[in-house]
This record gives sequence, structure tokens and C-alpha cells, in this order.
Amino acid sequence: MNDPVAYLGAFKALGAGLAVIALFGVGLGIGNIFSSLISSVARNPGARDTVFPIGILGFALTEAVALFALLIAFLILFT
Repeated sequence: MNDPVAYLGAFKALGAGLAVIALFGVGLGIGNIFSSLISSVARNPGARDTVFPIGILGFALTEAVALFALLIAFLILFT
């Protein structure tokens, strides 16, 4: 049972699991972005129109990292 092909499913699952570790950082980053956004609007409500689009841009860029990590995980699992 030293054939590496026999363990291919386990290797794929391990690789996909390692690729998804990036989602932990994405979750922390999104939480930090919105925490800062809420804090800044609470301190200065007049700055909402300036700060909100920047927060949404930060969210979108951070979420893109999560989508790339999921894409890599699915590529590892299903190819």
C-alpha cells in the first residue's frame, strides 16, 4: 500500500484545507474594517459620506482574497 495514487483523495483534501486557511485572515480583516468604519462614523457622523465608500472598497478587496482562496481549494479538490 505504498502507492501514492491510493492516497490521492487524502492529499487533495489536505491541500484544499490548507488553501482555506486564508479565510481565517479574511474574517479578521473584514471584522476589523467594519469595526473601524462604525467607530469612525460614531465619532464623526458628518464624515460618513467620505468614510463609507472607502470601507466598502476595503471590504470588496478583502473579500476578493476569500474568493481566490475558495477558487484554489475547489481547483485542488475537483481537478
